[in-house]
Amino acid sequence: MPEFMHRPRLAAAAFLVALSVLLSGCLLTPGKFNSTLDLRRDGRFTFTYSGEIHLLAMSRFADMARGSAKDATFVPKPCSSDDGAAPRPCRPDEIQDQKRQWTEDQDQMRSSKQRESASMREMFGGIDPADPQGADELASRLRRQAGWRKVINRGEGLFDVDFTISGQLDRDFTFPMIERVPLANPFVQVFVRSDRTVRIDAPGYSGSAAGGPYRGIMQAEMAGEGKDTPFRLPEINGTFTVTTDGEIMANNTDEGPQAETRGRRLVWTINPRTGSAPMALIRLPQ
Repeated sequence: MPEFMHRPRLAAAAFLVALSVLLSGCLLTPGKFNSTLDLRRDGRFTFTYSGEIHLLAMSRFADMARGSAKDATFVPKPCSSDDGAAPRPCRPDEIQDQKRQWTEDQDQMRSSKQRESASMREMFGGIDPADPQGADELASRLRRQAGWRKVINRGEGLFDVDFTISGQLDRDFTFPMIERVPLANPFVQVFVRSDRTVRIDAPGYSGSAAGGPYRGIMQAEMAGEGKDTPFRLPEINGTFTVTTDGEIMANNTDEGPQAETRGRRLVWTINPRTGSAPMALIRLPQ
């Protein structure tokens, strides 16, 4: 197939690959942060997160959505013989074939843009990521939710946040949860078992959190052609500390439980080289 028939479709396919990664759940990622979880024997808990949260490529994906179907001018491409000879001037019928294919590709890209825009609005809970006011609307929505003491939009999908919540751990807990955004991938999950054993998982606190195995694909496709400053996925850098007076049955820290005045402490240092997400199993008395 001639080269001119490949490029538009490959560009659209690249966008869909990158979008599908976001839709699969890689929507939020920590930046620089400090997070704690205090769990008491009677089930009381306090969870905190202070630092950066990146909404992956909110503005960059909007640019890609707009650019993927923008109007262009048809320019004929050189033709080549089947025997692999050097490029030659195209015959009129070949130019017509090119123009027909180009028109079909433009129509397909415009249709794809409409579907992709609708998917992104759904992913962002009705907020249009192409709207310059979208990030402020999302920040305002978060500030209405319990626990979000500070949410500041720093631009380019970066938010500076301060979150604290306390309560009785009589049910499972997940952070973050965003109203009307069904695909907010979890940073921390706390599962309460019927025997009062508590499992703590922090899938968002690992070096692979920003894009996981698709990080290279996302970074390449989201860079955009001809940009002086290519897009870079954010790097994670922070700490997660669990304190408890319950029985620590299992954990994957490097140092293990450390004694403190109110029980014992588990500390994970998180950076781009962190392979395994934090995990702990704590038993509370009946």
